[in-house]
Amino acid sequence: QLQASGGGLVQAGGSLRLSCDAPGRTFSSYARGWFRQAPGKERDFTAAIDWTGEDTYYADSVKGRFTISRDNAKNTVYLQMSSLKSNDTGVYYCVRGANTVVIRNNPDSWGQGTLVTVSS
Repeated sequence: QLQASGGGLVQAGGSLRLSCDAPGRTFSSYARGWFRQAPGKERDFTAAIDWTGEDTYYADSVKGRFTISRDNAKNTVYLQMSSLKSNDTGVYYCVRGANTVVIRNNPDSWGQGTLVTVSS
């Protein structure tokens, strides 16, 4: 099971780091990523990282502000969010897929989300 954490209330311009734990010996075999769902909207791709941690992809709306990383020894993927804006508010879901193409289009596993609220 994917367990996301780290959400909360933050002021615009602030930073927050999300974590997603995935117990299991196969963690390092998968690409990982994050989606977010703003209030009243569909879930949108946010960021993805391949199993090596060397290739990353971001939605245009978060490029330069968000950084995805992973620690395979800890079975954890992170999303460092900086320069947060009010429209970054939403529920953030960590996801898993065979590769980053799968992550971006149709992840095969979703975790429970964590709520991020950015106040203006």
